[in-house]
Parts: sequence; C-alpha cells; structure tokens
Amino acid sequence: MRLLLRSGRIIDPSQQLDDQMDLLIEGRIIAGLGKDLTRAGEESDLTILELEGKLVVPGLIDMHTHLREPGFEYKETVRTGSLAAAAGGFTSIACMPNTDPVNDNRSVTEFILRKARQCGVVNVYPVAAVSKGSEGAVITEFADLRDAGAVAFSDDGKSVMNSGLTRRALEYAHTLGMPVISHCEDMDLAAGGAANEGVVATRLGLRGIPNIAEDLMVGRDIAIAEYTGTAVHIAHVSTAGAVELIREAKRRGVKVTAEAAPHHFTLTDEALKNYDTNAKVNPPLRTLADVNAVKEGLKDGSLDAIASDHAPHSTLEKDVEFDYAASGMIGLETSLALGLRLVEEGVLSLNQLVAKMSTNPARILKIQKGTLKVGADADVTVIDPDEQWTVDTRTFQSLSKNTPFNGWRLRGRAIFTIVGGDIKYRAR
Repeated sequence: MRLLLRSGRIIDPSQQLDDQMDLLIEGRIIAGLGKDLTRAGEESDLTILELEGKLVVPGLIDMHTHLREPGFEYKETVRTGSLAAAAGGFTSIACMPNTDPVNDNRSVTEFILRKARQCGVVNVYPVAAVSKGSEGAVITEFADLRDAGAVAFSDDGKSVMNSGLTRRALEYAHTLGMPVISHCEDMDLAAGGAANEGVVATRLGLRGIPNIAEDLMVGRDIAIAEYTGTAVHIAHVSTAGAVELIREAKRRGVKVTAEAAPHHFTLTDEALKNYDTNAKVNPPLRTLADVNAVKEGLKDGSLDAIASDHAPHSTLEKDVEFDYAASGMIGLETSLALGLRLVEEGVLSLNQLVAKMSTNPARILKIQKGTLKVGADADVTVIDPDEQWTVDTRTFQSLSKNTPFNGWRLRGRAIFTIVGGDIKYRAR
C-alpha cells in the first residue's frame, strides 16, 4: 500500500520539524517527507489523504495503560483496549502487569503479545512486574522477561516498599538497558485513604491520603537512583512536592524521568464533591496548587511525558460506596483532547505536547517509535485540532465507561490512526 498524506502541518520533535508538508508511506515504512511529493505523476496505486489544516504527528504513545487481560476480561481486553487506543490516536501502548495472574513470568508476557498480534490494531508493549506477584518480596527474572518481550518493569498499583529490592531492581534493569517505572506511594501513610487529605476529604467524611505519601517515596527512589547511578521513571506524578523533587534531581544530573496523567492536570479533588466514584483514582486528585505545579512541571520539562493511566473498571467496582469503590478511570479516548487544553491555555506548545505524548515516551521505553524520519515505521497520528466534540462513553471502544469527563465538551481529536502503514482508525 502506498499512502500520501498531503499538505498537513507536520510536527515532529525528533527532527525539530513544524511545517506544512507531504508525507509518503510505502508499505510499513515512511518513504518520503517534503513539499509536493509525487504531484507530477501520481500513480494509480497511490491513496491520497488531503490534510490541509490538520496536524500530522508521530504516532502517539501511551506508556501507562491497564488492559486487564488476562484475568479481568469483563473490564477490558487486549483487543478492546487496542481499539480504544486507536480511537484516541495512539499507535503504541504499554500495559501494566497487574493482571491475574500477574505478568511476572514469560508465559504471561508472551500471552499478551500473542493477543496483540491476533487483534492487530496497535503496538502493545508489556510492562512486567518488578517482584513476583507484585508482592514486593522477591525480584522477578528480568532477563527472561526482557527476552519474552517486556519493555520495562513496574509493580504499578503497588509501591515497592522494600528499599533493598528497589535498589536491586534499578541495578538489574540498568544492566539490561531497561527502565523501572515506580509507583510512588508510602503504603503505611496511604492505608485506608480514599481521597486527597485536605478540606474536601474532611467535608465529605473520607479518610485522606496525604501528599507526603507520594513525596517520601519519590524522594527515596530518586536517592537510590542517584546513589547507584541508575535511572528511574516516576509514574503519575500528582503533588507539588514530587514535581519539585524531580526538578531538583534533574538539576543535579540524576537520571530520573516522570509522567503526568491528564486527570492530574485537569481536575482537583473538588470533582469528588458528589461522591463521584469515577473521579476516585490512585494517586488521588489533589488541590489546585498541585494541579498548577503539575502543569508547571510539564511546561519546564521536569515532567517528561503525558500518560493516561487508563484504568478500566466495571459498574461492579464503581457503583458502590465511595470507600469501597476501585480507584482508576479510563483515559485512552480523552487524553489527546485534554492534552490539547494545555496548548489552548499556553502551558505547552504543540511541539512540546507531541514530544510528551510520542517522542519522549519512545525514548524512555527505548522503543524505535516516536518519529517521522524517512525509513522509520509508518506509525502516524492525524489530528483535527479544531473539531469540537462531546464525550459520550456510549460511543467508546473501551469495555468500561468509568470517566468523570462524560458529557464534557472538548476540542481536538484524532481523525486517522495509522499503524505500520495501515489505517487502523478513521473518524469518518
């Protein structure tokens, strides 16, 4: 298949490129990038997409999702999660290991990859567990998991409280050239909490999770990374204190990267005022000061990536009393539009947004994606930045519908998602 994307605004941070150009795809590869490609003698086998006024960017990458399969297929499957990713403009996703069984061995990693190949929608990269059963006691077989296809290690959903195990994990992963993704939460300080510790939680009668539960563990993992000379990636940063710790660590030359989820730069804990369990997440929604700090961290580069933390749950887990509701919200189909709000607000430029949703995640995960260079894989996202739409979970590809953004009016969405040269999603 030969595909010409004509006259779009091509934004590619990997090449410092922002210009109206054509992009030519031949087979699975980007074959050309320039002005007026093939216009003189267009061949009959060439499919042309006229994209004037649209953004053409490297395929978006969500480095933090939960696909729930195996074990929780009633919430999401590899297929439905992949379809949701494509609808959201993502060509690649990394899925966390908190499945059942936990992805702590070769067989589970291979199962996920086999399912991804069978559905053939987007690139799926399994993240394997740091510890067996994600219980924080015994480290997994990192090399074997790497050979099976894992791209990173994390006990996401649970913090690795054992500092000795964390040190060994960082050192072991370092020898393999792979990242460790850290869920930073002091489990003792957060125990029993359901919302951010503060005025809102007090007013609602909910037990709070203090900011220091996150800050302490971010500080610990930075200290271990600095001591060992290894790298660590901090997941879903939500507090002003964590942002500042990461900022200062980067100034010292510590090999730390970090991500923020759209709900943590869009919503405050005021979203819980009606006990909306769809707004119950972990880490919890924080205060306006924290939201502004996360935005500033994205703006100044302290936070490298935007990741959805897509966490599907059924009504069985959400339509219950707030204290008993599961934490998490879906995000694959709203992340891009919420990210574009940062551009509207002047927090990020379009180039910075694309870097944080494509180029930087590829760099952190060390995958050969996130670029439109000639010869690269033809993973491309086409965005209409002006399309206004209303979030309607009834139209979502995800099996679960747990989002507080249902009914929101947003601007900007993916209209084509191209994976390996094939159009996997078309808005119209």
